[in-house]
Amino acid sequence: MWGEEREELFGLTGVTDSIINFLEPPSPSVKRRWQKFRKRFPIFRSKKKGLLQYLEQVSFFTGLEENHLDDGHLEQMGSSLNSSMLCAPKSPNNDSGERFSRKVFVGGLPPDIDEDEINASFRRFGPLVVDWPHKAESKSYFPPKGYAFLLFQDEASVQALIDACIQEDDKLYLCVSSPTIKDKPVQIRPWRLSDADFVLDASMPLDPRKTVFVGGVPRPLKALELAMIMDRLYGGVCYAGIDTDPELKYPKGAGRVAFSNQQSYIAAISARFVQLQHGDIEKRVEVKPYVLDDQMCDECQGSRCGGKFAPFFCANVTCLQYYCEHCWAAIHSRPGREFHKPLVKEGADRPRAVPFRWC
Repeated sequence: MWGEEREELFGLTGVTDSIINFLEPPSPSVKRRWQKFRKRFPIFRSKKKGLLQYLEQVSFFTGLEENHLDDGHLEQMGSSLNSSMLCAPKSPNNDSGERFSRKVFVGGLPPDIDEDEINASFRRFGPLVVDWPHKAESKSYFPPKGYAFLLFQDEASVQALIDACIQEDDKLYLCVSSPTIKDKPVQIRPWRLSDADFVLDASMPLDPRKTVFVGGVPRPLKALELAMIMDRLYGGVCYAGIDTDPELKYPKGAGRVAFSNQQSYIAAISARFVQLQHGDIEKRVEVKPYVLDDQMCDECQGSRCGGKFAPFFCANVTCLQYYCEHCWAAIHSRPGREFHKPLVKEGADRPRAVPFRWC
């Protein structure tokens, strides 16, 4: 574990293996050392730090046997983590004291349970609305795929729901009943706001021009997990974020990953697709350049378009530039570039290709 190849635990090369290798049950001696470590670094006692909560959930201290890690290593790790967490960008509205999204996933519902019965099962935690995808269009009284979303009026209701759950294998369950099934355990999956951002290398500035958009991200996937996957595949990840909706702060199914170098960035967009796995969920998702809407044309710097922001971005690795309409037409009339497709920014920060005919 602590060989030369991992001498910098939180460097760009070692962080993935380091966290993955911490997944064994800790020994009593390690638990004692962990408690000592928490007292030494106050940030590890905070309940609002998503990284620390996640590492504790996956038994972070696993493998830290006394012959592997001494107090000097603990000091070094604590200093690194304190620095990274304090420099991490904050998710919107995290300063309000809220910890969870008011939208909660509930899965494995009885097939004959309807909206009113779901509401009755959970209203003891606070006022809520029951929803599921395409509910209005389908006009169905029953969640068609056995899952629904609980939209609570107050964030405190989510904590009350969590407190009432039974935990098994890092999953939360609560028993609900339907007309034909009594006390069926259903999975409760809250979203912790601090899981929306993760900084892998706080020493590197975030460059939007070295950032990719990842579409179709499984909604349970945390930013830390997205960062680990992308860093393992392409290296050089310094930040990962999960896009959330502004009202309920629940994942929208997309993410962003910022790289520290051009080589990793180009490798990611050249691959175009990446396999993401979270528990039983495995998806092949698309990777595109993260398109900004406030960039000047890289060719004319606005001189040929009245100083307006460039509407097009060319994702081909021979370009990777923003263009106004005039410069796009001029540059892409050259041999070999006439088949490049521009990307524009659209809703939910999702870049899309658009047809373009140059004159």
